[in-house]
Amino acid sequence: MFRRILILAIIISLLAGFTGGFYYHKSQLEVPGLSRVFNKEIGQPKDVDFGIFWNTWNILHDKYVDKDKLNTQELVYGAVDGLVKAVGDPYTVFLKPKESESFNQEISGSFGGVGIEIGLRDNVITVIAPLKGTPAERAGLLAGDKILKVGDKTTEAMKVKEADNFIRRPKGTPVKLTIGRDGQALREVSIIRDTIRVPTVSWKLVDDDIAYIQLFVFNRNVDGDFKKIAREITGSGAAGIILDLRNNPGGLLDSAVNIASYFLDPDLTVTKERFGDGRENDFRSLANGRLKDYPLVAIINKGSASASEILAGALRDNRGVTIVGETSFGKGSVQQVEELAGKSSLKVTVAKWFTPKGISISDEGVSPDVEVKRTEDDINNNRDPQLDKAREIIRGL
Repeated sequence: MFRRILILAIIISLLAGFTGGFYYHKSQLEVPGLSRVFNKEIGQPKDVDFGIFWNTWNILHDKYVDKDKLNTQELVYGAVDGLVKAVGDPYTVFLKPKESESFNQEISGSFGGVGIEIGLRDNVITVIAPLKGTPAERAGLLAGDKILKVGDKTTEAMKVKEADNFIRRPKGTPVKLTIGRDGQALREVSIIRDTIRVPTVSWKLVDDDIAYIQLFVFNRNVDGDFKKIAREITGSGAAGIILDLRNNPGGLLDSAVNIASYFLDPDLTVTKERFGDGRENDFRSLANGRLKDYPLVAIINKGSASASEILAGALRDNRGVTIVGETSFGKGSVQQVEELAGKSSLKVTVAKWFTPKGISISDEGVSPDVEVKRTEDDINNNRDPQLDKAREIIRGL
């Protein structure tokens, strides 16, 4: 009898333990919000303790005062966004579905906005360059200006894409920007948005025999446009060339290589693309060289970025071309877009660009051989000491 009672007690205890464990596990799964999460194990790296994330998730859904208002999907997006921001690279960004859609729909060469290229400098939204002939240029915005507010929204902790989305709106609508400029008080600038058609390149003769080329952007139209002016220059009687890359925010790498080829012998390194695993790609000049025998001086400023930095570095490293102006912006990296679940995406920096002699454009920018600043007062009074210096130098070549 005693043995039967003992066996029955053991069975009852096991059943009670199993039942309690089942309901405890069920209660854990039914923490509000957690039961709607799936694919938790997909893509998990080894040897990473992710417990702190789920502990925080559970506490929020269990104890937050307005837990019924928590949006599970937004919490996931916020976690991914925080992960990407912790990388510390301003050009590696997570794009939620609407941001990703907007990014994919942008068309090079024409868009609605004010006509500025922006980036992050010291974690502040900064004007890389005002584009030629746009409302931003007419409003007096300069390369290096800090955009502290768009309307009433502070840009603190904003991603570049977020700020860009606030600035780009339909033609004819106003936008108010709060601008910080070194050594000056904050000021508000009101600009009417317009359809922005970005010019690519223009040229004219200065001093009767110097071809002055202004290269504004490296978009998909620049190759054909530059080919046309190269023909015009060779038939113009020009004895030298000044290549102005100021306020050129860059663009297509292939176009930078193509245009560099006009000034270089074939098969010279234009830029080196270096990946995180040590792999390198060399981009080399093509068999063009139509303008390679002309004496050449280049002008840059802190609004020269990306492809314009590649071009300037290639000309100096391969030909010893003198560069006049100010140190460039320093945007020498390659981004790749990876599609994620739910039509979100990740724009991730996968490589950096180096000049032929190994200078990191991202880390150092391109420094001038002859430093000449152009002040706001110079601009307002139509003085251009940088161009004047370039003209002086090319006369001595």
